[in-house]
Amino acid sequence: MIRQLPFDYAARNLGRSPLRLVLSIGGSALVVLLVLASAAFVNGMKRSLQVTGSERNVIILGSGSEESIERSEIAMRTASIVAASVEGIRSRLNVSYVSPEIHMALSVMTDAQAEKGALTVIRGVDSRAFLVHQQVRIIEGRFPEAGRDEVMVGRLVASKLGLDERQLDVGSELWIDGRPWTLSGLFEAPQTVMDAEIWCPLTDLQIVAQRDSLSCVVVTLGNAELADIQAFAAQRLDLEITAMSEVEYYQSLANFFGPIRMLVLVTASLIAMGGVMGGLNTMYAAFASRVRELGSLQVLGYRRLSIVISLIQESTLTSAIGSIIAIALGLLVLDGVAIKFSMGAFGLIVDHQVVLVSLLAGLTLGVVGALPPAIRCLRMPITEALKSG
Repeated sequence: MIRQLPFDYAARNLGRSPLRLVLSIGGSALVVLLVLASAAFVNGMKRSLQVTGSERNVIILGSGSEESIERSEIAMRTASIVAASVEGIRSRLNVSYVSPEIHMALSVMTDAQAEKGALTVIRGVDSRAFLVHQQVRIIEGRFPEAGRDEVMVGRLVASKLGLDERQLDVGSELWIDGRPWTLSGLFEAPQTVMDAEIWCPLTDLQIVAQRDSLSCVVVTLGNAELADIQAFAAQRLDLEITAMSEVEYYQSLANFFGPIRMLVLVTASLIAMGGVMGGLNTMYAAFASRVRELGSLQVLGYRRLSIVISLIQESTLTSAIGSIIAIALGLLVLDGVAIKFSMGAFGLIVDHQVVLVSLLAGLTLGVVGALPPAIRCLRMPITEALKSG
């Protein structure tokens, strides 16, 4: 049986050099914080697109525009025709869950003197939008009235525009299409892309865009199935429409942004490798100064494998402390932070999966960082190790 060094030996060694301990913990915390931020970024982007789509919602849009609602154009009468032609659409008090919508990307400015605005998704809707998009909830103010140049904004619009949330209180103004619009309300749609949108009355956006068409019609299914809506779209060649599930549409958007998520992960991995290299240098310096101690342990009868295990315990304990600090900072500082992308925004999400990945990364860093320098130091003959200064 191999004689093992006690765990408290590794724990006591941490305090032998306070400065080295602080540097090691700080380095580990930075690497783990980077991994956590990258994982939270990927998780937030993916979750915002997945949660936005409802399994019972179907999007009807123009043929050939399946990858972008903003490019889609369908006839205004499509919403009423769908509601009257397809049986099994969900309804309440004789109101069908059929929402005609216009989606546009317009430049939004905070005042008339601003040099340029930020491209933001403007969604023209009526009250039926709240039936099909049940994630949306007005948390302050009211729905904008048609004909009064009023809008309501999502909770992440302030971050998208680079503003403080207090600058978008109810009653403040935003400049869209060269004229001021009054904020009548604030809504939230947690962890969805709608949280970074501006909503205005459908007729008002038609006037701004000078269009007599819709971008899409969103339908909530009751007893009907997706195939029923697709069959209707195939039969009405005059409307030039196609139908797809809302989940499928947003999944295609998630696939479109896949390379961005991969780039973030690759970048984080490369920087983490740099952190590992720095940690190796620190470990080499730390273990090189203890060569005589390691030789003495071998003289006392401890096998080299036992000493390696003890050094790994010491390094892993340091990395674990750094990981806990990094995870605590991530939960306090990064969770929910809004990130802008193209015409929208999403929040970083630090959930149990991100925490687990970050903790595993920290523990792996401790093991990988200790092995090479420990093996190199222990390969030295005992006689030379005892003579080292």
